[in-house]
Amino acid sequence: MASHTLAILDDYAGIAPKYFKHIHHLKLDSFPDTIPPNNADNIKALTARLGSYTIISSMRERTPFPKELLSALPNLKLLITTAKRNRAIDMVAARELGIVVATAPGNRNISHPELPPLIAPSPEYDATTQHCFALILALASRIPIEDAALRSGGPFQTGLGFTLSNKIYGAVGLGRLGTNAARTAVLGFGMKVVSWSANLTQEKADEAAEKAGLPKGSIKAVTKEELLKTADVISMHYVLSDRSKGTIGAKEIGMMKKNAILVNTSRGPLIDEKALLDALNRGAIRGAALDVFDVEPLPLDSAWRTTSWGQDGRSLVVLSPHMGYVNDETMQKFYAEQADSVQRYIAGGIEAVPDVLN
Repeated sequence: MASHTLAILDDYAGIAPKYFKHIHHLKLDSFPDTIPPNNADNIKALTARLGSYTIISSMRERTPFPKELLSALPNLKLLITTAKRNRAIDMVAARELGIVVATAPGNRNISHPELPPLIAPSPEYDATTQHCFALILALASRIPIEDAALRSGGPFQTGLGFTLSNKIYGAVGLGRLGTNAARTAVLGFGMKVVSWSANLTQEKADEAAEKAGLPKGSIKAVTKEELLKTADVISMHYVLSDRSKGTIGAKEIGMMKKNAILVNTSRGPLIDEKALLDALNRGAIRGAALDVFDVEPLPLDSAWRTTSWGQDGRSLVVLSPHMGYVNDETMQKFYAEQADSVQRYIAGGIEAVPDVLN
């Protein structure tokens, strides 16, 4: 008889179960289809789905856990997420309800039969920065547009791309990921970098440049207005919070160059989605490359899916389904660490679980 039950949520790739199958006294079920708890009906559906489970495995913010949902899960004892933090979990409510929240940060040295030897990237190289520039290059070189035309029997070349060399890269946010992106822009493509965030100074920008192995002055701290007016590529590297939501809205998009592109591999709500859709439909800027959205997964009837971008005066758009952190090495590590935490919990209780969030 299983003494604990585990619900695995949002495992789109179907790789998680094999990591938990060796754990004794554990019954597990997988639910790869996301139900966002954004209305009463969906919370009711999630309650019916998850109400009997003692442990839940979640993946980043794919399924948020607001107080309304947590309160409706009376059997839940351990909620495991991934990465170093998860702002989509109401931690105050979790503590009040006696639910322990732990994380799989992806950096623990776990030995697991399903985990092959992995070589972790060095700190100045990360998957999100790689994906950020994959999107930039896809848009700049028109790769998905030209690929689709070739496959559908369309013209051999449908338009002109643009180069990145000597263009201005505008980093909105200069934390670890923003700095890594700035480094890539300078060393990889010969771009000039400007950056803005609410508390950024030139001294901090110089410190970031030095840590990235760039000469002092390689990253210029500017006002938000200057960044918007001068940058050819504007890329979001901001943490989402109540203060940062809507950092880029209609006013900000209106300041951008007509030939500029807007890139978001951070969080969807940093950009006012309605304002961006309006600008792109009018062809107000060259285009957008997006990995994140207000609602994920994207509904089938989303304007992002159904609009004929790049046609009839509309801007070019390149989309990816929140793939910035989704790579083989990272996902395997996440689930191996989650399984380790579950095994420790079953063997020794809550006190044995590492990486408990406060």
